[in-house]
Amino acid sequence: MFSRLLTPKWVLLHLLVAALFVATFFLGHWQLSKAEAGGGAVNWSYALQWPLYGFMGLWFYVRMVRVELHRSPDDDQPGNAVVLYQRPRIDASGDPELAAYNAYLAELNERALGQRSTDGR
Repeated sequence: MFSRLLTPKWVLLHLLVAALFVATFFLGHWQLSKAEAGGGAVNWSYALQWPLYGFMGLWFYVRMVRVELHRSPDDDQPGNAVVLYQRPRIDASGDPELAAYNAYLAELNERALGQRSTDGR
Protein backbone atom coordinates (compact mmCIF):
# COMPACT_ATOMS: atom_id res chain seq x y z
CA MET A 1 0.00 0.00 0.00
CA PHE A 2 2.75 2.46 0.92
CA SER A 3 4.96 1.18 -1.90
CA ARG A 4 3.22 3.60 -4.27
CA LEU A 5 4.72 6.43 -2.24
CA LEU A 6 8.25 5.09 -2.71
CA THR A 7 8.48 5.52 -6.46
CA PRO A 8 11.15 7.97 -7.67
CA LYS A 9 8.52 10.60 -8.47
CA TRP A 10 7.03 10.44 -4.98
CA VAL A 11 10.41 10.36 -3.22
CA LEU A 12 11.43 13.54 -5.05
CA LEU A 13 8.12 15.09 -4.12
CA HIS A 14 8.60 14.11 -0.44
CA LEU A 15 12.04 15.73 -0.44
CA LEU A 16 10.79 18.86 -2.18
CA VAL A 17 7.90 19.31 0.25
CA ALA A 18 10.18 18.78 3.26
CA ALA A 19 12.69 21.32 1.93
CA LEU A 20 9.99 23.89 1.21
CA PHE A 21 8.38 23.35 4.61
CA VAL A 22 11.70 24.03 6.35
CA ALA A 23 12.40 26.98 4.03
CA THR A 24 9.16 28.71 5.05
CA PHE A 25 10.31 28.72 8.67
CA PHE A 26 13.70 30.15 7.72
CA LEU A 27 11.94 32.84 5.72
CA GLY A 28 9.63 33.52 8.66
CA HIS A 29 12.64 33.86 10.98
CA TRP A 30 14.31 36.21 8.51
CA GLN A 31 11.18 38.37 8.32
CA LEU A 32 10.91 38.35 12.11
CA SER A 33 14.48 39.62 12.42
CA LYS A 34 13.70 42.36 9.89
CA ALA A 35 10.55 43.30 11.83
CA GLU A 36 12.39 43.46 15.15
CA ALA A 37 14.97 45.74 13.55
CA GLY A 38 12.22 48.28 12.82
CA GLY A 39 10.89 46.95 9.53
CA GLY A 40 7.29 47.87 10.18
CA ALA A 41 3.92 46.15 10.00
CA VAL A 42 4.58 44.50 6.64
CA ASN A 43 7.54 42.57 8.03
CA TRP A 44 5.51 41.51 11.09
CA SER A 45 2.73 40.21 8.85
CA TYR A 46 5.17 38.31 6.64
CA ALA A 47 6.83 36.85 9.74
CA LEU A 48 3.46 35.29 10.57
CA GLN A 49 2.49 34.41 7.01
CA TRP A 50 5.56 32.35 6.05
CA PRO A 51 4.98 29.62 8.67
CA LEU A 52 1.28 29.61 7.77
CA TYR A 53 2.22 29.06 4.12
CA GLY A 54 4.37 26.13 5.21
CA PHE A 55 1.57 24.51 7.20
CA MET A 56 -0.93 25.16 4.41
CA GLY A 57 1.35 23.49 1.86
CA LEU A 58 1.92 20.56 4.20
CA TRP A 59 -1.83 20.18 4.72
CA PHE A 60 -2.44 20.06 0.95
CA TYR A 61 0.40 17.57 0.54
CA VAL A 62 -1.01 15.27 3.24
CA ARG A 63 -4.38 15.40 1.48
CA MET A 64 -2.71 14.49 -1.81
CA VAL A 65 -0.94 11.53 -0.19
CA ARG A 66 -4.19 10.33 1.37
CA VAL A 67 -5.94 10.46 -2.00
CA GLU A 68 -3.09 8.49 -3.55
CA LEU A 69 -3.27 5.83 -0.83
CA HIS A 70 -7.04 5.40 -1.19
CA ARG A 71 -6.97 5.41 -4.99
CA SER A 72 -7.52 2.13 -6.78
CA PRO A 73 -4.35 0.81 -8.46
CA ASP A 74 -6.43 -0.11 -11.50
CA ASP A 75 -7.09 3.58 -12.26
CA ASP A 76 -3.79 3.76 -14.14
CA GLN A 77 -4.67 0.89 -16.46
CA PRO A 78 -6.32 1.71 -19.79
CA GLY A 79 -9.98 0.86 -19.89
CA ASN A 80 -11.36 -1.99 -21.92
CA ALA A 81 -14.95 -0.80 -22.01
CA VAL A 82 -16.74 -1.41 -25.28
CA VAL A 83 -17.99 1.75 -26.90
CA LEU A 84 -20.84 1.09 -29.28
CA TYR A 85 -21.23 3.44 -32.18
CA GLN A 86 -24.46 3.82 -34.01
CA ARG A 87 -24.47 5.87 -37.16
CA PRO A 88 -26.92 8.72 -36.84
CA ARG A 89 -29.98 8.57 -39.03
CA ILE A 90 -30.25 11.31 -41.62
CA ASP A 91 -33.72 12.71 -42.01
CA ALA A 92 -34.12 13.45 -45.70
CA SER A 93 -37.90 13.95 -45.60
CA GLY A 94 -37.71 17.68 -44.95
CA ASP A 95 -35.37 20.30 -46.27
CA PRO A 96 -32.87 18.92 -48.83
CA GLU A 97 -30.24 21.47 -47.82
CA LEU A 98 -30.53 20.35 -44.19
CA ALA A 99 -30.30 16.71 -45.26
CA ALA A 100 -27.13 17.42 -47.24
CA TYR A 101 -25.62 19.25 -44.26
CA ASN A 102 -26.50 16.37 -41.92
CA ALA A 103 -24.95 13.89 -44.36
CA TYR A 104 -21.80 16.01 -44.41
CA LEU A 105 -21.67 16.05 -40.60
CA ALA A 106 -22.18 12.27 -40.49
CA GLU A 107 -19.29 11.82 -42.93
CA LEU A 108 -17.04 14.04 -40.79
CA ASN A 109 -18.02 12.05 -37.72
CA GLU A 110 -17.13 8.76 -39.41
CA ARG A 111 -13.77 10.15 -40.50
CA ALA A 112 -13.02 11.37 -37.01
CA LEU A 113 -13.80 7.95 -35.57
CA GLY A 114 -11.71 6.22 -38.21
CA GLN A 115 -14.60 4.17 -39.50
CA ARG A 116 -14.36 5.35 -43.05
CA SER A 117 -11.39 6.14 -45.24
CA THR A 118 -10.81 9.77 -46.14
CA ASP A 119 -11.18 9.16 -49.89
CA GLY A 120 -14.84 8.09 -49.55
CA ARG A 121 -14.42 4.35 -50.16
